[in-house]
Amino acid sequence: MSAARAGLSSHTQRSVIEAPIEDVWARVASMEGINDELMPYMRMVLPRRHRGKSIADIEVGVPLGKVLILYGGVLPADYDDLTIVELTPGMGFREESSMASMGVWHHERRLSTTRSGGTEVVDAVHFRPRLPLRPLTPVLVWFVGHLFSHRHRRLAAHFR
Repeated sequence: MSAARAGLSSHTQRSVIEAPIEDVWARVASMEGINDELMPYMRMVLPRRHRGKSIADIEVGVPLGKVLILYGGVLPADYDDLTIVELTPGMGFREESSMASMGVWHHERRLSTTRSGGTEVVDAVHFRPRLPLRPLTPVLVWFVGHLFSHRHRRLAAHFR
């Protein structure tokens, strides 16, 4: 079922990073890299049993538990009840989750090698805010777009 038919809002962000796919994967699969992309807006903290792991170390299909989301990197303001539902090491992953703020959150990140030897990074996000936030959907669509644009800029800057 398409995101539109499911009543989900969507955003897709595409960038080319001038670095080999192996290096980009190592960065985007690590919590250090993920949090660097998200800052200064937010930071994610994995449950204790998963700390120190990368996405590639997480068991597919098994919920991680509540991942704490710290706005500004310090203020606990949300959680992500996250499950990696698909993982292709070196090439991408798909997560499905819900949050206090989002009833549905699906994020897919795919990497592919460009002709020039760089890496194309594509993020596709589909989401539905929880009922009290639904009137704010246009603002949330803007914020998600802004956040993923920011993430791609931060990732590219890491490899400059």
